[in-house]
Amino acid sequence: MATRTKIITARGFSLIEMMVSVALFSIVMVVSTTALLSLIDANRKAQSLQSVMNNLNVSLDGLVRNTRMGSSFYCANSGSGAPPSPVGVSDCDGSNQPAGNVFAFTPYGKDPTNASQKWVYWYDTSVPASKRLRKSEDGGLTFFPLTAPEVQIDDMKFYVIGTNSGDNQQPRLVMIMKGTAGSNKAKTRSTFNIQATAVQRLLDI
Repeated sequence: MATRTKIITARGFSLIEMMVSVALFSIVMVVSTTALLSLIDANRKAQSLQSVMNNLNVSLDGLVRNTRMGSSFYCANSGSGAPPSPVGVSDCDGSNQPAGNVFAFTPYGKDPTNASQKWVYWYDTSVPASKRLRKSEDGGLTFFPLTAPEVQIDDMKFYVIGTNSGDNQQPRLVMIMKGTAGSNKAKTRSTFNIQATAVQRLLDI
């Protein structure tokens, strides 16, 4: 009796099927890679923004805290040049006198009559591409930057109210700041608007 042998022929993918599969795989990989790169870029931007905003918050918190403990508030507008030497006391309430870009005060424990002991905060616009907040602890002789280079301050104003004797007002500072922050490598930068108020704790009688 003759034995039949069944021959099974294995059939592979055709060229068209392979091309379609590779094309679909490529599309999925491109979409996935784009989404992954977007997530990495967003995470990098969030971390860099958090870093520069922490720097800005620490700088402004120090300004407000030290101002509350200080006395002999002074406000002036020096334009884009070097700030004037802070001598005396002056209001910059925005009505009688315009808001200033220089704010100075005598820190706690220092001599109010000694101008060299005043602390000075200066909104420096001398370099348009790098507008920064600077601080001096020797009456305006030397300044060092408070804000990071990644923080671009577009506008900043100091309002000082209640420094005149007999006005029945506690001296206070109102500071308004607007600008952008973010890493130079980030494609977009975030804007911020900050307002802070500090009232002198020492009674102005």
